Amino acid sequence: MKSAPQRYCQRQRPGWRLVAIWGGTLSAAFLLLSSAQATAQGSLQPQVETYLAQLSGRGFASTAQGVWLQRGDEVLGQHQGSKALPAASLTKVATTLAALQQFGPHHRFVTTYLATGSLGTDGVLQGDLWVLGGEDPFFVWEEAFAVGNALNAQGIRQVRGDLVVVGRFYMNFSRDGARSGSLLRQGLEARLWPPEAQAQFQTLPPGTPRPQVEILGSVRVAQQIPSEAQVLLRHESPPLIHLLKLMNLYSNNAMAEMLAEAMGGAAQVAQIARAAAGIPAEELHLINGSGLGVENRISPRANVAMLRATQALLEERGLSLADAFAVVGQDVGVLERRLLPGILIAKSGTLSGVSTLAGVLPTERGDIWFAVMNGGANLADLRTWQGEFLSRLQSRWGSPAALPERWLPRPLDTRSRRESSPRL
Repeated sequence: MKSAPQRYCQRQRPGWRLVAIWGGTLSAAFLLLSSAQATAQGSLQPQVETYLAQLSGRGFASTAQGVWLQRGDEVLGQHQGSKALPAASLTKVATTLAALQQFGPHHRFVTTYLATGSLGTDGVLQGDLWVLGGEDPFFVWEEAFAVGNALNAQGIRQVRGDLVVVGRFYMNFSRDGARSGSLLRQGLEARLWPPEAQAQFQTLPPGTPRPQVEILGSVRVAQQIPSEAQVLLRHESPPLIHLLKLMNLYSNNAMAEMLAEAMGGAAQVAQIARAAAGIPAEELHLINGSGLGVENRISPRANVAMLRATQALLEERGLSLADAFAVVGQDVGVLERRLLPGILIAKSGTLSGVSTLAGVLPTERGDIWFAVMNGGANLADLRTWQGEFLSRLQSRWGSPAALPERWLPRPLDTRSRRESSPRL
């Protein structure tokens, strides 16, 4: 089990907010960015050609490489910019954009706890404890502890019946309802904690109570909540924007798959992302939301278009790309040990024979939006050369002394929340 930072209602569907607005605006801009613009004055095409020659000289086929560099609406350089290539975890850029479009950055996933039977003065619930899943992709040990303490605060110490899971309840990144229910049962009662739960408890503030909700019955999965069940507690996840940041920092595949499922699957994710960023259908094809599998294919310019659409959506809400993706040199995660420019916001992707990187490179002459998609066997070398390529670009245009204010992450309330109902 990963550590807390790494792991670190019913479903609401606000619809396709802003799709028409951003889709129409960005689609027109996207389609105007033709390959011919890559040779415009001030272009970085020579640097792209040098990079490709470096790869070719070391045996990497040019047909497996893709590059797209853009400042505003100006294409600065490209290679196979409109060719859909294996994206690896750059697929999560599409999942991020689609989730923000579908739910909004401040959306919280709600898990509801209900009870059948009566609660005695001795703290014993004479019935079952029901869990109605709300597709929360980040319900982990710490959240289970908080729920247990909230139930204790309502006077519940023991459940004579079963723990029953209904709907999409996930815990510790398991999408199996019975497995998640068993993990929850452990989390609700401190004496059942495995070592990893004990370790996570040590990261919580001093004085945090150890929950004690003993389930005497079994864990089972059901299809619906009984009509007589009474709501005990509503548990709200941290806001979506924080979940996306965690997903992208650690390239968490399970979270990406859960979010894609919440939107109706990979095809729906692709449809939402294409509409939001104005991407032709042939430049974005997904089989899942995580990037596992070379069948997830995205063109370099489509990656840039999605990142720009994400920034436009977030900026409209007072946020920035840095609230959803890694700030190199500041954030922990999969990029923290990469040799990359010191001022950079990016997402990487890795599969066997595939290394990808996309983001925004701030410079003194403006922001360079980039996507570098490489195919080849030596992934360590490809990562090194990607970093050197971007560092040369930033050095050529002037590296800022610090992350420009426009790219600073915004202060956010990243805590989960709970709302208790009156006692039974």
